[in-house]
Amino acid sequence: MAIFLTKDSKVIVQGMTGATGMKHTKLMLGDGTNIVGGVNPRKAGTTVDFDGTEVPVFGTVAEAMKETGADVSVLFVPPAFAKAAVVEAIDAEIPLAVVITEGIAVHDSAAFWAHAVSKGNKTRIIGPNCPGLITPGQSNAGIIPGDITKPGRIGLVSKSGTLTYQMMYELRDIGFSSAVGIGGDPVVGTTHIDALAAFEADPETELIVMIGEIGGDAEERAAEFIKANVTKPVVGYVAGFTAPEGKTMGHAGAIVSGSSGTAQAKKEALEAAGVKVGKTPTETAKLARELLQG
Repeated sequence: MAIFLTKDSKVIVQGMTGATGMKHTKLMLGDGTNIVGGVNPRKAGTTVDFDGTEVPVFGTVAEAMKETGADVSVLFVPPAFAKAAVVEAIDAEIPLAVVITEGIAVHDSAAFWAHAVSKGNKTRIIGPNCPGLITPGQSNAGIIPGDITKPGRIGLVSKSGTLTYQMMYELRDIGFSSAVGIGGDPVVGTTHIDALAAFEADPETELIVMIGEIGGDAEERAAEFIKANVTKPVVGYVAGFTAPEGKTMGHAGAIVSGSSGTAQAKKEALEAAGVKVGKTPTETAKLARELLQG
């Protein structure tokens, strides 16, 4: 099983013909992703050869969906043009838009998220500033390395890209149903809670690993949700235990103010909801392994 992405997902890539889009389209195809098209208005009607796989380029998302039946778009569009690209995907009513782009203005992210809501939430947004999501052995939509894990019983939701990869590698012997990198910006489309709810409903996910980081109150809200709605074991990790207060750390969303948003406050909230929280990624992986092995 999987959440949000399966072997049947038909994927288009907005920004496929740029250098980053080309590189990651090739990698996604190598992971078995069913990529059915790219979108670039200036190159519509052409095709791109990826080691013998010819991928057509369409002028718009709507045209690509009409011609291919695409239901997922992965966006490798520069920050200045990302808002327009996401709005186009929302207007075409594609079910899933995975926004990889880093450096999108928070105002732009808020605007396209609000646009999705105004259109009835027909498009699930993952990101921005995220590694995307992978269902190992089935499909990979984004930049998560496809060879660091295998299909398995763990569901992973994470704010951090690199910690996503580390956790997948640490638990590669058990494997993952799906791993979702939601991004660490102040405004993201899909939250910890959205992914927790999906993993709770997925019969083949036996344990959930949740990675948070300092800043905001997303982890505290997730803890409340877990307490009320999640029956499966959850293991957590919060990045930033040694971060100084008042400093922006890495992600634009990782700002600590007073005791609010600190790693310690998040750890305490999660533990109060019955989540086992590791002090390091390796300790977190060890906790997950112990819980699964009973």
